[in-house]
Amino acid sequence: MRRLWLSLLVMIALATPALGERLISTLSNENVDITSSFDGERMTFYGTVAPDVGSGQRFVDGPFHVIIAIVGPAQDRVAREKANVFGVWLNTDEMRFRHFPSYFHVLASDRLTNITDLSTLATNYILPEAHATAPNEAGWAKTLKFGRELVRLMTQQRLFGVQENAVNFLSDNFYSAQLTLPSHAPPGPYLALTYVFKNGEIIARKSEGFAVRKIGFERFLAQSAVQSPFFYGLACVVLALFTGWLGGLIFKR
Repeated sequence: MRRLWLSLLVMIALATPALGERLISTLSNENVDITSSFDGERMTFYGTVAPDVGSGQRFVDGPFHVIIAIVGPAQDRVAREKANVFGVWLNTDEMRFRHFPSYFHVLASDRLTNITDLSTLATNYILPEAHATAPNEAGWAKTLKFGRELVRLMTQQRLFGVQENAVNFLSDNFYSAQLTLPSHAPPGPYLALTYVFKNGEIIARKSEGFAVRKIGFERFLAQSAVQSPFFYGLACVVLALFTGWLGGLIFKR
């Protein structure tokens, strides 16, 4: 997973054009803590487009557009196709997507197709479908079929999404945007990729990380399930037996 983030950061650094504008941005939270009462978290992203250092400019000329892509921790996902076989619904085919984002949400200052062309959106993996239709050993046709369905299912679960007109410019070069992470947001490292567009071209970009993590008793349970699966399973069985015995004793009375 760390290699994936490092590769993304290197690609961004190499692809950043040396123009007269730079992006100064930040986010409201660097850590989102998941507790037993966690019901979601509102994140705020804001920044400004300023003259590049040493450019000699005092002001920047817009208009600008901003797209923010929030990418969650990468996971391996399996998409399965069900079919009715003699009256019984069975899994008849499947496809594995490696290093697939567990969360992906896009915030934009306008309609994506009004900001730039589809080729630029796909090349920079700004579209959700771009992640699902990346080259796969299963072949282009099967990747397209299963990828679209995977994006649709994750959109229904509020793990994928696109919010156009969600980035608001408070002045010619200062913007802000808000995103509410759902209560079931996967824990792990997240990356907020911000792109500044002018006349359909990317003129500046920046990446910022934040973490969604479990704390307290929830963290203890998650670590126990991974680090000591046998004892975790044994404790669950004992707790289930005790709960059943106690429930029977109470209702018997």
